[in-house]
Amino acid sequence: MFQSFETISDPSAGPARLAALRARLAAEGLAGFLVPRADAHQGEYVAKRDERLQWLTGFTGSAGLCVVLPAAAGVFIDGRYRTQVKSQLDPGHFTPVPWPETPPGDWIKANLTEGVVGYDPWLHTRDEIDKIAAALAGGGVRLRALAGNPVDAIWPDQPAAPRGRAFSQPVALAGESGADKRARLAEGLRAACQRAAVLTLPDSICWLTNLRGSDVPYNPVLHAFAILHDDGRLDLFADPAKFGDETRGQLDPGVALRPPGDFLPALDGLAGPVRLDPASAPLALRDRLEAAGIAIAWADDPCRLPKARKNAAEIAATREAHLRDGAAMVEFLAWLDAEAPNGGLTEIDVVRSLEGFRRATNALHDLSFDTICGSGPNGAIIHYRVTEATNRRLGRDELLLVDSGGQYPDGTTDITRTVALGHPGPEARTAFTRVLQGMIAISRIRFPKGLAGRDLDPLARAALWLAGQDYDHGTGHGVGAFLSVHEGPQRISRLSEVPLEPGMILSNEPGYYREGAFGIRIENLIVVEEAPALPGGDDRRQLRFETITFVPIDRRLIEPDLLAPGERNWLDAYHAATRARIGPRVAGRAREWLEAACAPL
Repeated sequence: MFQSFETISDPSAGPARLAALRARLAAEGLAGFLVPRADAHQGEYVAKRDERLQWLTGFTGSAGLCVVLPAAAGVFIDGRYRTQVKSQLDPGHFTPVPWPETPPGDWIKANLTEGVVGYDPWLHTRDEIDKIAAALAGGGVRLRALAGNPVDAIWPDQPAAPRGRAFSQPVALAGESGADKRARLAEGLRAACQRAAVLTLPDSICWLTNLRGSDVPYNPVLHAFAILHDDGRLDLFADPAKFGDETRGQLDPGVALRPPGDFLPALDGLAGPVRLDPASAPLALRDRLEAAGIAIAWADDPCRLPKARKNAAEIAATREAHLRDGAAMVEFLAWLDAEAPNGGLTEIDVVRSLEGFRRATNALHDLSFDTICGSGPNGAIIHYRVTEATNRRLGRDELLLVDSGGQYPDGTTDITRTVALGHPGPEARTAFTRVLQGMIAISRIRFPKGLAGRDLDPLARAALWLAGQDYDHGTGHGVGAFLSVHEGPQRISRLSEVPLEPGMILSNEPGYYREGAFGIRIENLIVVEEAPALPGGDDRRQLRFETITFVPIDRRLIEPDLLAPGERNWLDAYHAATRARIGPRVAGRAREWLEAACAPL
């Protein structure tokens, strides 16, 4: 199995570790320390060695920050984790703090009057530290970059750095050679009068080089640093042991593979201006360049937008990956409908079965994340991960939320379906229908070029808002092409100001969660594309979304009278397309189940 079910959160260990950290801070003359969930590469996903936040607090979420002070330890979490965090922290020693409602700087100011708060400059960006420093300005508390990380100093069995294998992504799937990508980006550097760009994000480096890796669970990325020069040359700083002879031989002559120890000295020899991304470059890089007297040009990672705009080959490959994955999902849902009424199934049984159907494709490289399988009240934990300790038997007349995905060499999938176990009742059906209305609204919308995700996000919430309901996560995140299942900068969210462009892949996943009762989420992946002109329409360029996920939506949970005619028509057309695309890929019981599940509403 790719997924395991051991309990990795241990709240009971937190108090002793917190006491040890405070003792270490006091010995170093520090009043506090920032412990983020981050690594030196500033990617969203980290290796076990970098799970400092989890080791200290017990909190296992994919985003967060602990601010350790002498008399308080605040754990900052966003809306996705406010239910989960309650069971993973020792409340006598750690205090959950809602973020972004309460910024870390304001909280520090309210809980500490004077002293030095340290931070590891490899684990924070300029933007993060500047915001905290601005909140503390004029008071008795100041920040200090530390040469070593105090958590590492007290973590006796900290795992070693990952040394996963690197491998090449074929140009037929990437759609463009690494040399052509570098030439395109180098032209942009020259136009901006920048001599080089420093890259730290693993998925950016993998996209640029057409390499993939296995340094982070579920995401085929390589831990490395890189310097892209304005003439198109690339210095790639990565552990040589990760590269076999075949992969090394596939690097083109414009890429120089160098050991990680050469990275900082290489920075010292650059001619400026050197491009750094204020939102993703570790602050340590700024400090190093400034110490060497090298001018810095603060600008976005040059790979992020080109990577987000998938080319025709990447989109075609991803479509195929989703059809393959859709067939596996149909096999799974047919199995679930047959087995669940017999009783006895647990959440772990469901997760194992789904992984088995994906493995049976003989194309699965890995999962794209730990499958979220929450029955009944566990479905209300937005990023729930079932363990042997939390494993719940599926009940009758309740909801089951399954959010899962696969990494295939031709694409990354992410799909959520909420299904009925028996007859969950009118409250669940009504909420499900409102969530479905939001998902359909995003699926159907045409919008002017230049709009960002924040402009579309309210469409997914409107039906819920009219009922006094909402959900505490974004409506959609970007998705990579056999890369990170969460990819920036594109997303559908109140916080997203990045205009959506053709080729961007996003999730479309509104939800609703009733703590202690149930959770609902429906998710398809969508691709931004040009919208054809409409008869009688203005001469304005518009965009729309192509849906690339084809798996039935549980019609048993829909209140048809709540749907407008256009919404019903969309759903029936979606199910007809699902039957046409997935039908030839399944047989027997799964084919019969698909035919019934795709019947018109």
